[in-house]
Amino acid sequence: MLDYTPKEMNEREALVVNPAKTCQPIGAMYAALGIHRCLPHSHGSQGCCSYHRMHLTRHYRDPIMASTSSFTEGACVFGGKTNLAKGLENIFNIYNPDIVAVNSTCLSETIGDDIGEIIKDTLPKLPAGKVVIHANTPSYTGSHITGFSNMNKAMVTYLSEAKKESKNETINVLPGFVEPSDMKEIKRILGMMGLSYIMFPDTSGVVNAPMTGRYEMYPEGGTPIQKIVEAGDSALTIALGDFSSKEAAYELEKKCEVPSSVLELPIGVVNTDAFIMRVVEQTGVTVPKELEVERGQLIDLMVDIHNHYHGKKVALYGDPDTVIALTQFIVSLGMVPKYVLTGTPGKAFDKKVKEILLAAGIKDAKVGNALDLMTLHQWIKNDPVDLLIGNTYGKYIARAENIPLVRVGFPILDRVGHSFFPTVGYVGAIRLIEKISTALLDKYDRECPEEDFELVL
Repeated sequence: MLDYTPKEMNEREALVVNPAKTCQPIGAMYAALGIHRCLPHSHGSQGCCSYHRMHLTRHYRDPIMASTSSFTEGACVFGGKTNLAKGLENIFNIYNPDIVAVNSTCLSETIGDDIGEIIKDTLPKLPAGKVVIHANTPSYTGSHITGFSNMNKAMVTYLSEAKKESKNETINVLPGFVEPSDMKEIKRILGMMGLSYIMFPDTSGVVNAPMTGRYEMYPEGGTPIQKIVEAGDSALTIALGDFSSKEAAYELEKKCEVPSSVLELPIGVVNTDAFIMRVVEQTGVTVPKELEVERGQLIDLMVDIHNHYHGKKVALYGDPDTVIALTQFIVSLGMVPKYVLTGTPGKAFDKKVKEILLAAGIKDAKVGNALDLMTLHQWIKNDPVDLLIGNTYGKYIARAENIPLVRVGFPILDRVGHSFFPTVGYVGAIRLIEKISTALLDKYDRECPEEDFELVL
């Protein structure tokens, strides 16, 4: 399909081919689903909302519910105030959520709708006790990670309060744009350590809810509104992922004086160690034996099969927080990150990745933000790699260049399991190693001479 991508690279200032990102409202909608009994609302055209729901539904293979202001020609000219106001009344009367999280779109942002003022004017007409929050998420800037971050910050801005004179011993954890399985794994680790914590957003039990035989519009999962309110009285906020969680943590620090600590996603040994040790430093708890065993099993696996992946050249692409953490993990495995890119804008990405590579003595890698997958493909055509790590959209490059692909990140549209099996923590790292090793060995088994086709490798 991409066999005719040219090796010769030309400057493309106004053309993106096969972008390594999607638009802000998708991230905002995903974050909103992490609040218990929340209905995301797209303030724009019906088609925009349908696309955002469809993309999330295809990734999670679970029906994603959201409402829309359904802009027509009149709203495009005169603004969408009436659509949003009437829409909110209908939503609470018909679907009865506890909270509606409104995200803007290109259309409403271009018109200039003041969503905050519209909500303020509409609240007196809504049923008592209901909540509405909003985030500005224009698709023509940033990415779905930016939208996730903006909605995360909106949760703090609208909901979190400091009600007590002194802080309690609870820790806030902002998990970043990760799978529900990853959020569940982070909660498992915190639970093993016996800690009091508040995680928001939390999509576990929402977009990977079980089949019960009865449709539930609002599954049991998600962070209760009251918990996000109480986050203002916590002792510390640990934000996982600079791009997806930092702004909400800083807003909570500014608004409620909750100290914040921004860490990388706990993918691999180094980053998981950093997360656990930050918790230990804050709380004084000891690391449970079960976690030490899991870490030891991970190290054992890294040693046992290092010959499968050591020295292999890798191209990584996708969401910035995920790719930064994966780069650190890949380096710790003895692999060589040759190309590392994200579609999300942000010079901090380049800086962090280059620091990791420099510490590992890797000097000739190509790193970039706000890039597309055509650029990655051209890099690979000029100097091939042994492995691709990223989302589903890399499968075309993998097929064209005969390179194994390990699917990690968002979106994964052609495989299953990501909603149920984590990549964070020591357990997640074990799974990643298994996927990497399997991908490399599958290619070897397909192509090796018959005399090398062995049962044990």
